[in-house]
Amino acid sequence: MRISFERTGGFAGIRRTKTVDTANLPANEANALPRLVEVADFFNLPAQIPTPNVQGDRFEYKLTVEDHGKQHTVIVSEAALPGTLRPLIEWLNNVPVQR
Repeated sequence: MRISFERTGGFAGIRRTKTVDTANLPANEANALPRLVEVADFFNLPAQIPTPNVQGDRFEYKLTVEDHGKQHTVIVSEAALPGTLRPLIEWLNNVPVQR
């Protein structure tokens, strides 16, 4: 499984990107990532999750997950983030960038 993750916005408007591949992770993290994707029901989420109210200084996330020949991209504002997707976003925000 491979995830491309982009976070934009926030107070400073900084753009951060990273790519995480389970083939390059320690075993415990490589096992956790697919579970987080499954709990989020990621492949059934819409491509764009709009926020009901535009709020300045919020983050926007773009995630692309590739797994077993499937690929899906979701763009979501921090204000519209579904609770099921939050653990995956938090994990991706905290995982070190792979080299």
